[in-house]
Amino acid sequence: MKISQLVGPRTSEVVAAEDPVPGPAQVLVEVLASGVCTSDIGPWLGHDPAARPLRLGHEIVGRVVDSGRDAGRWKPGDLVTGLGGEGFATLAAMDAHAVLPVPAGIEPAHAIGEPVADLEEALSRTGIRAGDRVAVVGLGFMGLGLVQLAKRHAPGLLVGVDPDPARRERALRLGADLVFAPDELPEEYRTQTTRAGDARLAIVLEATGTTGGLRTAGSLVRPFGTLCVVGYHHTGDAMMDMDLWYKAVTVVNGFCPDRTRLMAAMRDALGLIAERRFSYEPLITHRFGLDGVDDAFRTMTEAGPDFVKGVLVL
Repeated sequence: MKISQLVGPRTSEVVAAEDPVPGPAQVLVEVLASGVCTSDIGPWLGHDPAARPLRLGHEIVGRVVDSGRDAGRWKPGDLVTGLGGEGFATLAAMDAHAVLPVPAGIEPAHAIGEPVADLEEALSRTGIRAGDRVAVVGLGFMGLGLVQLAKRHAPGLLVGVDPDPARRERALRLGADLVFAPDELPEEYRTQTTRAGDARLAIVLEATGTTGGLRTAGSLVRPFGTLCVVGYHHTGDAMMDMDLWYKAVTVVNGFCPDRTRLMAAMRDALGLIAERRFSYEPLITHRFGLDGVDDAFRTMTEAGPDFVKGVLVL
C-alpha cells in the first residue's frame, strides 16, 4: 500500500508500506476518503524530524476488502465509515465494532462519520429543546455542522456568530436565523431583560477553539443556561469567565472520550445524512490526493473565504 507520513514540520512524504493485516476483530478497508482535521494541525506544524515519522488521518470512509475471523458481519465491498487511525493511506485496518455502513446514495466524501458524531454527541448533552434560543459561536466546519444539527430541533431562534462575512453567509444558507460579527452583537443579548423579557440565549455552542471566542460565547448565555465548549482548546489556558459562575451556567465539555457513546451518536448522525437532514456537501470545499496532505493542511491554516473543510479523496 501507499501511506503519507509526517517527517518534519509541514513536511509529509508518501511511501510504500506493507499492507495491514486485519486482526480477529478488525476489517481492512480500501480508503476512499479521509478528512483533514484541525486537531492534527499541531503535529503537522511542529513534528520533530528526529522523531519517528507520524501517520495521521482518523476520519475514514472506505470499502471493506478483508476481515478478521470475528468480524463476520462485514463482507468485501461494504462501504463503511467510523473511528480509525493512519487513514492518510490507500489501506487502513479498523476495529469492526467501530465502523458503520455508509448510507445508500451518499458519496464517500460526504459520509465521514467521525466529525459529525463528535458534534451530535456534544449537542445531545446540552438538553436542547424546541423553542430554545440557541447561538453557535464560530462558523467554521464544526460551527456550520452544529448549525445544521441544532436547526432540526426547531429552536425559537438560531444565531450564528463569526467575524468572517463569508462564514456568516454560509450559516444563513444552512439555517441560522440571524448572524453577527462578535463586535456587532446586539446589546440585548448581553443584558438581562428587555420589554419582551430575557433576550439572552438558553444554549450557546462554542466552536472557535480560542479564548476570545470562549469569552464571547460565555457572555451570551443567560442565567441558568448552558454553554457547550465544542471547540478544540489544545494549547494554553482557556480562562473561565467567572460571570458564568454567578449566572449559574451549566458548562458542558463537548469532548467525548468514550467510543460507545461516539458510535451511538454516529449511528444517529448517519441516519440524518441518509434522510438528507444533515449534509457535508456545503462543508467539503477542497479535495486533495494522497500526495496533497501538506497542501491540505496549508490550505486549512490559511483558511481563505472559500474554505470550510478539506478531504483526501483516493
